[in-house]
Amino acid sequence: MSTRHLRGSAVALVTPFHKDLTVDVETLTRLVEFHLDAGTDIIIPCGTTGESPTLTETEQATIIRTVRDASKGRIIVGAGAGTNATVEAVRLAKNAETAGAEAILSVAPYYNKPSQEGIYQHYRHVAEAVSVPIIIYNVPGRTGCNVDAATVLRLAGDFENITAVKEATDNMQQIAELLDGRPDHFSVLTGEDPLILPFMAMGGDGVISVAANQIPGAIKRLVDSVSEGNLEEARALNRKYRRLLRLNFIESNPVPVKYALMRMGMLEETYRLPLVPLSAASKAAMDRELEILGLV
Repeated sequence: MSTRHLRGSAVALVTPFHKDLTVDVETLTRLVEFHLDAGTDIIIPCGTTGESPTLTETEQATIIRTVRDASKGRIIVGAGAGTNATVEAVRLAKNAETAGAEAILSVAPYYNKPSQEGIYQHYRHVAEAVSVPIIIYNVPGRTGCNVDAATVLRLAGDFENITAVKEATDNMQQIAELLDGRPDHFSVLTGEDPLILPFMAMGGDGVISVAANQIPGAIKRLVDSVSEGNLEEARALNRKYRRLLRLNFIESNPVPVKYALMRMGMLEETYRLPLVPLSAASKAAMDRELEILGLV
């Protein structure tokens, strides 16, 4: 029997900032409560959507502790903790575990463009440094390298605490290889919101979602409806929200989703450079869709 537990609807949580660019802990707490009410299964701060490249280790720990305290044990709290220098990735992972993260989302080493053996050794060091579950984050569009299915499965077989992959690609052949070859303890999650329906229909375990910041209940229901075999409901939800899922990437994530959350009255529209606000045309497109969906 499968022991997979990292499954369902996970949110890649945004990081709210004050106008002076400090972390807005009060708003962060309210966002956690929003997800508790919506039934989100896993909450993951400090990832790409949380503007992780701009966070200090102290801020990472503060954010994780805030989310843990606000969650009151009602939701699995993961945390982004990765970078392209293995020694630094290990330190970030330890920092996250100490702060209370129950799982770690560790991005593949970017820019360096390592070989598959280099990627394996990178994750080996992270896995040996912490005891909490590790989610391999494969996002070639950002990192410049792909973590091959064979490498993911090798890591899953060699390390008990490497328990999931966030596969942020549309490579359906690679996804099929992961689903076919995974051990019982290992979850395969998509990082592509527009692919939730086909991914789940193939046997995927869930999503780490950007759109769950805006519509957590709908993303949760979309994931659950496919799992339950209710494809009619899943198709209806997919049709309703398809344009929003695309608009969240009309410019670099998390700029569109944070703009939308500002329009929804949930946070201040503040980013850390080099991210800047949406263009006027992108704002207009997002505004139209939010109005159509009744979110503003």
